[in-house]
Amino acid sequence: MGFLCTDQTRVLVQGITGNFGRSQTRLMQGYGTRIVAGVTPGKGGGEAEGVPVFDTVAQAVEEAGPLDATVIYVPAPYAAAAVEEAVESRIPLVVVITEGVPLHDEMSLRHLTRSRGVWMIGPNCPGILVPGETSLGMIPPGSTTPGPVAVISRSGTLTFEITKILTDNGIGQSVCVGIGGDRVIGRDFTDYLRLAEADATTRAIVLVGEIGGDAEERAAAVIAAEIEKPVFGLLVGRHAPRGRRMGHAGAMISGNTGTIESKEAALKASGVTMVDYLWELPAALERFTA
Repeated sequence: MGFLCTDQTRVLVQGITGNFGRSQTRLMQGYGTRIVAGVTPGKGGGEAEGVPVFDTVAQAVEEAGPLDATVIYVPAPYAAAAVEEAVESRIPLVVVITEGVPLHDEMSLRHLTRSRGVWMIGPNCPGILVPGETSLGMIPPGSTTPGPVAVISRSGTLTFEITKILTDNGIGQSVCVGIGGDRVIGRDFTDYLRLAEADATTRAIVLVGEIGGDAEERAAAVIAAEIEKPVFGLLVGRHAPRGRRMGHAGAMISGNTGTIESKEAALKASGVTMVDYLWELPAALERFTA
């Protein structure tokens, strides 16, 4: 099974020598992720967590060989340059953990990665974990277990909580991915829904949305037209005041768009089974995973 990445994926870490990058590298290695190189400008020639460090992505590719994915932990002002380096080196999967990336940078990166056939997860995301295979990012492996449910979430922390509650109730996951909470991200719900529909291991899909934007409404249109597997939805931000940003840059209601009511109505109309609280998910999923 492969959902963007497997236990054979050769991974680069950009920003590996920073405190956060180094600690997350240790956690990913502990799960068996094949981290073969790291990049921090000015730190080339050294190593971090037993991984050789290079000054540029091009040098890393030249020395370590072709890379399948990169996880980016660099500070926000430098995130765009880090992604651009990865794209120029033809790395097909780019996971941008960094929060606070400027909006215009995000718009540019979305266009660049999609036009070059690169799959960008994030920015402002916890990454992706394929249970029993590999972890690219910061999703806690202990909250997951292999199984048939794809968890696709705009919220990073809810990704952790939902995988944990499913695991505690004996429901495993085929993939756990936080797609990013900003207004502009690399790939939307629609892209991940199509992946889950095509994935032989996935039997059901959990979609975790929130107020702001129209990502869930667009997802509903794709579910109605293309998705045959059962989809279960949870929306958060029900009590957020209108016109005020709540946490994520994308979680802001404007007028009558992006409301919990509009999203709920669209998803229900497309056949999604909605729950009000995350702890209701195991019972809803039980008959599809028994």
